[in-house]
Amino acid sequence: MKIQVYGTGCAPCKVMLANTQAAARQLGLTDAVQHVSRIQDMLEAGITGTPALAINGEIKVMGQALDVPAIVALLQQA
Repeated sequence: MKIQVYGTGCAPCKVMLANTQAAARQLGLTDAVQHVSRIQDMLEAGITGTPALAINGEIKVMGQALDVPAIVALLQQA
């Protein structure tokens, strides 16, 4: 599974990254989370608001930081 958190380092982006890492750990996906902070990479992926979360290349959320249970639910659906 490929999990990408897009964010430049703002407070909500840091929360999203930490929550995504915690959710991945709960599901045993510790090495699956990738943090993407390069603006060019975000634009190429179609990200228009941060933080954003993509699972297996599909953007699941943009412009808000989710809590751990919400991320776990998204990961389980993927």
